[in-house]
Amino acid sequence: MQTNVTVANPAPSRVGYNRSIIIATIFVAFIGVVYLYQAVSLRQASLYFVGIIAGIALYHAHFGFTSAWRHFILNRRGEGIRVQMLLMMLGSFLFLPLLIQGSFFGQTVNGYISSVGISLLFGAFIFGIGMQLGDGCASGTLYHLGGGDLRALNTLIFFIIGSVLGAKDFQWWMDTPNIGPVSFLNNFGIWQGIVIQMILAVIVVAISMYLERKRHGKLLKSNQRPNKDWKVIYQGPWSLVTGVIILALVQFAIFVLSGKPWGITSAFALWGSKIVRALGVPVESWGYWQTPARVNELNGSIFADVTSVLDIGIILGALLAAALAIRFTKPVQWKFSTRSIIGTAIGGMLMGYGARIAFGCNIGAFFSGIVSFSLHGWLWFVAAFIGSIIGVKLRPLFDLQNHVK
Repeated sequence: MQTNVTVANPAPSRVGYNRSIIIATIFVAFIGVVYLYQAVSLRQASLYFVGIIAGIALYHAHFGFTSAWRHFILNRRGEGIRVQMLLMMLGSFLFLPLLIQGSFFGQTVNGYISSVGISLLFGAFIFGIGMQLGDGCASGTLYHLGGGDLRALNTLIFFIIGSVLGAKDFQWWMDTPNIGPVSFLNNFGIWQGIVIQMILAVIVVAISMYLERKRHGKLLKSNQRPNKDWKVIYQGPWSLVTGVIILALVQFAIFVLSGKPWGITSAFALWGSKIVRALGVPVESWGYWQTPARVNELNGSIFADVTSVLDIGIILGALLAAALAIRFTKPVQWKFSTRSIIGTAIGGMLMGYGARIAFGCNIGAFFSGIVSFSLHGWLWFVAAFIGSIIGVKLRPLFDLQNHVK
């Protein structure tokens, strides 16, 4: 399934709703909320619900990072990147008061401020290659899967494998040269940090506009076709701006509920490590699993893990959105070329490994890093984008289409 941040979902067929899928999905969502409330906490149940909302928003707004970057690389159309900068800035100003205060109604909150060094740059670089071969980043893989793209299952399986390998090698990468974490707010002061953040966003927007005008002579109009039918609320497609607003609020909700920003890929390392430990591999000896918080994650239920609950919610939300959009009126495609299966497997592996050593994906490192006013989020973006340029060139070798509708 081709994902394009600049193109809304096609108008759904009026054949009829996927009632059975809708009912089953709502039932599972309800059972999940009740179970998490009773077995874990109200906050965990709330985070599960927020994950469902995120899945709906990602699907209906067709908000992706992978195809937006590919569209710019191939066609110099920068609307998707500019929308991403809007998301970053909106999230930054929602986070700012909480980052300064350090708490919200008694809940301690901390941004993602990670080290800047070889591990970050190399991990983000190979992640960028992988996201193009895997046909989606981490959040894209989850909502593609929920939306009925079975090829995303192959990507996810190898994403988990790569995450386990990255967790195994994590400490080696942490020992490579780095300058430590750099926070614009802590290292330069609040007002200076805000100015630096804004300048970097303006530079990205200006570059995208300059290169688009250079290629096309002007900024091209959006490919989106407005849908004024009130049913757009639950059927989609939503505008990109709507998607930005909801995803920024999702990020904020996760921050205040869990005390940390949104992440995706740490759950993959957890799931995979639990599996290989059950097979007799002593994963608890790996450096990645040495901190008290991660020890608790490894020894506890995945339903007590914030990121796992959010990821499951995203898949479920995308499934519900796809059913409401009448996505399943035709049989889901399950036959793919061997080359594309190999390509998505390699892509998933690169993303899994890269995300672990680079502190996350487009959500956990790029989005959450930037809204935390961390230098690592911006450098992750640059390195991953360079990797994406290579990934786009490699796609045809694996029978992956390079056009963006």
